[in-house]
Amino acid sequence: MDAKKGKERDYSRLTAVGRGLVIGLFVGVVISLFRLLIMKGLLFVQWFFGQAHQHVWLLGVWILISLVLTIVVGRLIKQTPEIKGSGIPQVEGQLMGELDYHWWPVLWKKFVGGVLSIGSGLFLGREGPSIQLGATVGQGVAAVTHNTGSQRRLMIASGASAGLSAAFNAPIASTLFILEEVYHNFSTLIWLSALASALTANFVSTAVFGLTPVLHINYFASLPLSQYGLLLILGLVLGLLGRLYQSVVLRVGDWYHKLTWLPDQYYSIIALLLLMPVAWYLPSVLGGGNGLIVSLGMHTPSALILLGLFVLRFAYSMIAYGTGLPGGIFLPILTLGAVFGAFFGKLMVLWQLTRPAYVPIFIIAAMAGYFAGISKAPFTAILLITEMVGSLHHLMPLAVVSLIAYMTVDLLNGAPVYAAMLEKMQTPAQRHLTDEVGHMEIPVMANSVLDGKQVREVTWPQGALLTEIHRGERHIVPRGDTLIRVGDLLIVHSPLDQNESVRQELLKMNGS
Repeated sequence: MDAKKGKERDYSRLTAVGRGLVIGLFVGVVISLFRLLIMKGLLFVQWFFGQAHQHVWLLGVWILISLVLTIVVGRLIKQTPEIKGSGIPQVEGQLMGELDYHWWPVLWKKFVGGVLSIGSGLFLGREGPSIQLGATVGQGVAAVTHNTGSQRRLMIASGASAGLSAAFNAPIASTLFILEEVYHNFSTLIWLSALASALTANFVSTAVFGLTPVLHINYFASLPLSQYGLLLILGLVLGLLGRLYQSVVLRVGDWYHKLTWLPDQYYSIIALLLLMPVAWYLPSVLGGGNGLIVSLGMHTPSALILLGLFVLRFAYSMIAYGTGLPGGIFLPILTLGAVFGAFFGKLMVLWQLTRPAYVPIFIIAAMAGYFAGISKAPFTAILLITEMVGSLHHLMPLAVVSLIAYMTVDLLNGAPVYAAMLEKMQTPAQRHLTDEVGHMEIPVMANSVLDGKQVREVTWPQGALLTEIHRGERHIVPRGDTLIRVGDLLIVHSPLDQNESVRQELLKMNGS
């Protein structure tokens, strides 16, 4: 009886799910409105340039519109630099304790700036901004409910997961992306809250946009094993192109800085003016590219046209992203992958190495492979494309291409692109150093140097404090003579500003 009285119920998981549901609801509404306005903006731009073919003087009006957009968005960026670009590196920096910002100015300025920038037809994606908007909503809920420290970070991560889920209607992949690429933590509380938030946001988004997958592509044949050699070649080439993409996207901002006659916040005028010939001749390829991907699945142009389209989108997406406008590279990466996959498939058909019926498989697999190589998040890539396409029949081709592309980029010393962006944007003055304590969970792997050692025998990273060991259902308070075993889950705390460095050192010790 006394034991039962003394044992208190743990409601932390239920609380995490409850918070996730609330955050997901708010984020679902915000991102659904964000998507709708961007869609309306893109349709307006396509209609506008259609009218310009009958009324050429409208091109002068577009120049005026470009100037107004440049000034408005430029002022927003100058006032709040945290809204620049994708937003994913900023969220990652927040969760690592290396960056921080006030939530309300970032929320509304990223929303307005994102709608104007992405809705203008530039080759920018809504997914990165959606992640930052979701994370900022989570931060706002934390501020209103007076949650701080690890609870605040949990709510930011949940909001980020909901943001991507509402943007792509892919709740499982969105949760995994936040855990694998952004938060780097698979804590039970984190994935429970992130999943609950993602599912709720997806429910809201689906109610607005319907149940059809965002990138629904029909295909009528499964790829036979005899064709898997082509997948190996495709993965290798995608890895090489992915490494090229990483190199260019991390340098394009520096190239813009050489234009000393133009203030940084007004670089967008270049992208908007250069967009005019594309909008005039190829209005259907404007925007992030989801419409283009779906059209490739229904009708695939010739290999030469696809190669030209790949070069065009690669160049113009770099021009747009390098301006610092509030827009991402997430969807443009998938679009480039789809276009190259279509080109590769058409080329193989031309050389009589495959059948036309298999071209959609190459399109789908190339999307996953290109994203897996550039972001170095292969599991997310596989699940994301599976959810967005709406079929499980292509899992093997996705996995093969993603693995080969990932390993190719890795052998070429490519870093995860969002982590590299975060490192590039940081300066010592921008770092948010804090005395808050961060929490991480490190599983002990079979090849870990920690296996079989007593706690006192381990040279722990400076700032690391081992507070608990989870062994199955047992929770062990460690002592100096406590033996660490394979399969243990180590609960480690460190100052928040040292959290990432401590985690990296522990992962090296762990053989990860």
